[in-house]
Amino acid sequence: MTLDELNLDTSYIECLPADPQAANFPRQVHGACFSWVMPTKTSAARLLAYSADAAALLDLTDEDCASKTFSDVFSGNQLLTGSKPYATSYGGHQFGNWAGQLGDGRAINLCSVVNQRGESWTLQLKGAGPTPYSRTADGYAVLRSSLREFLCSEAMFYLRVPTTRALSLMTTGDTVVRDVLYNGNPQPEQSAVVCRLAPSFTRFGHFQYYAEQSLELLKVFTDYTIQSSFPHLGAPDKACYIRWFNEVCESSCDMVVEWMRVGFVHGVMNTDNMSILGLTIDYGPYGWLEAYDPSWTPNTTDANDHRYAFSQQAKITHWNLYQLANAIYPLIEETEGLELALRNFAERYARQWLLMMNNKLGFVTTQHEDEDRQLVEQLLAFFAVYETDMTIFFRRLAKLDPAGELDFEEVVQQLSPAFYEETMPEAIQQTLRDWLQNYWQRCQQASATASERRELMNKTNPKYVLRNYLAQQAIEMSEQGDQSLLHELLAVLKSPYDEQPEKEHFNQKRPDWAKHKVGCSMLSCSS
Repeated sequence: MTLDELNLDTSYIECLPADPQAANFPRQVHGACFSWVMPTKTSAARLLAYSADAAALLDLTDEDCASKTFSDVFSGNQLLTGSKPYATSYGGHQFGNWAGQLGDGRAINLCSVVNQRGESWTLQLKGAGPTPYSRTADGYAVLRSSLREFLCSEAMFYLRVPTTRALSLMTTGDTVVRDVLYNGNPQPEQSAVVCRLAPSFTRFGHFQYYAEQSLELLKVFTDYTIQSSFPHLGAPDKACYIRWFNEVCESSCDMVVEWMRVGFVHGVMNTDNMSILGLTIDYGPYGWLEAYDPSWTPNTTDANDHRYAFSQQAKITHWNLYQLANAIYPLIEETEGLELALRNFAERYARQWLLMMNNKLGFVTTQHEDEDRQLVEQLLAFFAVYETDMTIFFRRLAKLDPAGELDFEEVVQQLSPAFYEETMPEAIQQTLRDWLQNYWQRCQQASATASERRELMNKTNPKYVLRNYLAQQAIEMSEQGDQSLLHELLAVLKSPYDEQPEKEHFNQKRPDWAKHKVGCSMLSCSS
């Protein structure tokens, strides 16, 4: 199938109310779910990278992706036949405060495509110019943030984390001015456009914003969402709304468990950045834990409060779901089902998190919940007091064979590439020794063989993640016209659980120079 032959799904714009105002200027939009808007044409679009696997979701080949038509369409310079671009309206809580109308300020939905397997994928350009929801911003995006979103979207998919996908990364030939750290030092930067894919880009904030306006608008949008994305739940009614909310709670829970498994920190978990499908969405100031720190957030805006820190992600997801429950309550007019789903979220997360951590340690099941939880918390307490790279630690742990007696010095030597300090104080040595003795005992109680344990651990613990400093190096090279590291990372991150001995240099803990470097340790929402 070529770009000219894509089968477009127009149900969103046919079933939902449109903004009657056609002009593209910042404004409040009421009574409508979207506004018509055209991407801004670029002066010299150039394809930097594309995901062949994401393209396959649209039945596109490498030849299609190398074509001029591909570059023109996914830079915003040309429309697919039948495409009617639009931006959606939504609201949201930002850092715990209701922000009112937000909307697609720099995202433009080109169309939805139904592939040969009957799957519908919405194609969205990010950074393609202003929309009615851009407020005081310009709707464009810079290369650094676009590259990070492109790479991370695909990396997360290969890590088996629910996520939106990224099809392409384009530079535009144009520049925009940005103040990276909001400290009064604006600079011109290269602008870029990412095309991202998802079955739906619907967020919690859509329901919040429509609930604020009218019950009728909320019902129309909710019913459409269920019919198009959750048809297995049956016809929309009060019972169906509760089943739907329960499913959203479960998928959101499972998504965060996967974040915690790989050490990912979203960084800006506002309700407008929460997918109704339980997908990771909006890769802004995200980051991976380098040294394990439960209070770490990559977001400079959150540097004081740490609202969206690594350890807070389940709690914030629960809070966001509570806001969604408030929004859809008028459709149901009773709280029992919603409250039960929220309670189930907390219980599900506790259960799933412990099972996930047990899998990271090589245990197929939770044997004795209290003892297993204590073993996990004992290890995390060690991480918290002795700077440790979690990704490297678990992969190195899998190499050990706890069948015989514990040789502490040998084990520490094996784990040492994960430690940031060369000398371990005696008290911390004792903490680690105590944990290893308990771990040794737990392994010997388990029924799995050493090879089965190692296989489980290496399926659960990735060897390669998009380390913050690696992404920054790829950005700096790309800004100079060299995409070699971008392409190399994209290839390595397609197989994050494989050893890839020739790529061992991508499995190194954060270098000292990156500890406080902008783009490696902290990021702003500037993009």
